[in-house]
Amino acid sequence: MTIERESIQFDVLIVGGGPAGLSCAVRLMQLAREKGRPIEVALIEKGAEIGAHAISGAVLKPNALAELLPDHMEKGCPVESVVRGDALYCLTAHKAIALPLTPRPMRNEGCYIISLSRFTRWMGHLAEELGVNLFPGFAGKEVLYAEDGRSVTGVRTGDKGLGKDGSPKSNFEPGIDLLAKVTVFAEGARGSLVKTMAGRLGLYEECLPAVYETGIKEVIQLPAGSSCFNGSTVNDMHLMGYPLGLDTPGGGFIYEMSEDRIGIGYLTALCYEDAMLDPYDMFMRFKRHAFVADIIKGGKVIEQGARTVATGGYYSMPKLAVNGAVLVGGEAEIHNGPAIKGIHVGMKSGLLAAEAIVQALDADDVSASGLAAYPQAFEQSWVKTELWEGRNFAQALAKKGLAKFFHLGAQYFSRGRGFKDPLDMEADADTLKPLRPNGRIEETKSHYDGELYVDKLTGVYLSKTMHREDQPSHLIIPEPDVCSSRCYPQFRSPCTRFCPGNVYELELDQLSGKARIKLNPSNCFHCKTCDIKDPFGNIVWTCPEGGEGPGYTMV
Repeated sequence: MTIERESIQFDVLIVGGGPAGLSCAVRLMQLAREKGRPIEVALIEKGAEIGAHAISGAVLKPNALAELLPDHMEKGCPVESVVRGDALYCLTAHKAIALPLTPRPMRNEGCYIISLSRFTRWMGHLAEELGVNLFPGFAGKEVLYAEDGRSVTGVRTGDKGLGKDGSPKSNFEPGIDLLAKVTVFAEGARGSLVKTMAGRLGLYEECLPAVYETGIKEVIQLPAGSSCFNGSTVNDMHLMGYPLGLDTPGGGFIYEMSEDRIGIGYLTALCYEDAMLDPYDMFMRFKRHAFVADIIKGGKVIEQGARTVATGGYYSMPKLAVNGAVLVGGEAEIHNGPAIKGIHVGMKSGLLAAEAIVQALDADDVSASGLAAYPQAFEQSWVKTELWEGRNFAQALAKKGLAKFFHLGAQYFSRGRGFKDPLDMEADADTLKPLRPNGRIEETKSHYDGELYVDKLTGVYLSKTMHREDQPSHLIIPEPDVCSSRCYPQFRSPCTRFCPGNVYELELDQLSGKARIKLNPSNCFHCKTCDIKDPFGNIVWTCPEGGEGPGYTMV
């Protein structure tokens, strides 16, 4: 069936309403006003509204924000609290050992603790006031190319109103072709559109593998006046060690929020080897540690969410500019690993991209060479300086035993170089070890009380995640037989554990013992863990209908 599609032309199309995309949009409109020239800018966001899919810790270093909006506080920037002091702990099974020194990149005094959902919603309002055309509820489904097949011309949004079998229903609405001279990809970590572009345009040639951590975060409401941060010089805690141990990278954070709330979360690096590991269970064990449990006692989880974070660093970055398009923020692996921060560097990348785009539009040259001012400016910026110092950090963290600490120490004193530069690493999908015949094959289960310790399905409910049930699954398993013939025998179907939303359920035939994976796409947090960690690359994450997924307001 031939589908007639509407097309709309813009000067610049931004895909993704996170901090990098919104910073790019705001800066474009500022430059348009400064130069007295019109620039038609559109921004699409797959969430139902700006901020609905935005989740992070989040400690914001305000330097890029101050560059973009020097009067951001006067404009009502939603800051939960300002960091008064940091604390770093190493957890054993029963104790919390306060470390006497916080590493240089993790010192956050004066930084802002924010809710990224609230922050991006605020930025969205500013962008709209400046004249950006915001289109929340529209998911980019397909990259559009010129006849040469190598020049990006825009994005096609997803069809709406398809039945489970893919056929149009009575309320069918075809997707729209959004055409632009320059398309800015700002989808965040593991962007589904950029993933389709990578091979065609050679985005990751000569790069180290992109690696990730899965972060699960909650906002906990504490009884009035009971926060341990009240009157304390410390309101920014980071914790490592238990329950992951020191061989698997990861750790927790606890931040002060307003209104007697705290933000608490746990990140698990997806380079882990144990096929039975469950990142959600690690988060629950972290919360039950005596030190952490004492901080959150009496509280109630009021929102939960999950998202992967691109942590590979400078050597994992793709090309920043191609014909007709640029990549910004987490989409481009722009993240400061040692500082555990990505928002400020993502925002700065958006500013640099905007300035290069205006130059390219003025010169009427939006080829890769016409947009080259962006990667060139990036290389001369403080973002490059930050990322360069942490260029081997993720690789060092992935090492085992004492080697990890030798590498980290050498990097700390050599500003990132260490013993080997670059340091090698494996892709996350390649690190799982097959289970031994007599090894552990049963998961340990956490206990839940439904208020402070909630199970995965309750977490999905608290994220306000919604998907229309009667639509094609946005999670695709190209070869279902691989699940039963290879993945279950070797790894006991790790997707049933690494997914924080219980999207994947294992069903075993009682007679044959054959494994089958049942999908629950409506539970999906859009975290992308499955697309990254599946050991056979047999799960493909695509966008569902626009406007679906989480409905974050606080995380």
